[in-house]
Amino acid sequence: MARRRQTKPAEFSFALNATPPFRLDLTAWALRRNPINRVDRWDGTAYARTMLVNARPVEVVVTQPGTPDAPRLVARVRGARASATVETAVTMALNRLLSLGVDLAPFYAAAAGEPRLSELAARFRGMKPPRYLSIFETLVNAICCQQISLVAGLTLLNRIAERFGRACRASQTVTYAFPRPRDLVGADLASLRALGLSRHKGLAVIDLAKRLHEKRLDLEDLQNVDDDMAFGRLEALRGIGRWSAEYALLRGLGRLNVFPADDVGARGHLEEWLRLRRPLDYDRAKRLLARWQPFAGLVYLHLLLKQLEETGAI
Repeated sequence: MARRRQTKPAEFSFALNATPPFRLDLTAWALRRNPINRVDRWDGTAYARTMLVNARPVEVVVTQPGTPDAPRLVARVRGARASATVETAVTMALNRLLSLGVDLAPFYAAAAGEPRLSELAARFRGMKPPRYLSIFETLVNAICCQQISLVAGLTLLNRIAERFGRACRASQTVTYAFPRPRDLVGADLASLRALGLSRHKGLAVIDLAKRLHEKRLDLEDLQNVDDDMAFGRLEALRGIGRWSAEYALLRGLGRLNVFPADDVGARGHLEEWLRLRRPLDYDRAKRLLARWQPFAGLVYLHLLLKQLEETGAI
């Protein structure tokens, strides 16, 4: 019997540029938040994520051979042959995920006049404010992380991706794309409960997926409305409260003026950074953050990196 020839998975690379300064490592950590994240991966030199291109799962691996001030990136696509269509789709996804085109010069200029913020900005210079690939992914992240630790929330998200996401076998390790609404529309409460989601969270995810899949809801058009209107429409969704809505404004819509002040951990980081003697509540945190507007969301992300650095993750 003739042996079946094993074919090498399709793979190609292309170059990307980013608005300087840019550091891939810091941006990847701001996106992944914790080492257990298996959707957004970082191995010390490369950021990797599996995504769908024309409904086909591909693994995208990004490296930065250039310097922060002359950032040159290389994207390697595994699981697809080189084409203008694939390259354009991956470029658009990476521009959203890594905010490659965001110019932070106004933030650095504002930080220069604030000694404490200036030190923080210099410490993590080059971190861009990353965003999830869709508002749906953002909200599922928020729902899973509500009222539990980040590690517990990311554990749920890993399980959801591996149970419902499309698998990519273009490398030695099988990886998974984050599921789309259509991938989750057939999920029942029992299957999500088996992954560890509470009844409340499971029903919220199912309702969101069904409404989006059936086109009874459009979340991407929130890009075109102001903060107040976007917040109101988000908070009206099942399972979405003030923290989740503000989280989506920052992490999904890229509203850099939004600090999700109901995030108890983030408020604690803010208290520690400002050396406050008494705990912050939501309203007091918002008043304090007003001095750094319209960049309160960047303060949130920089404090996240500060915590990751101090715990040895980065």
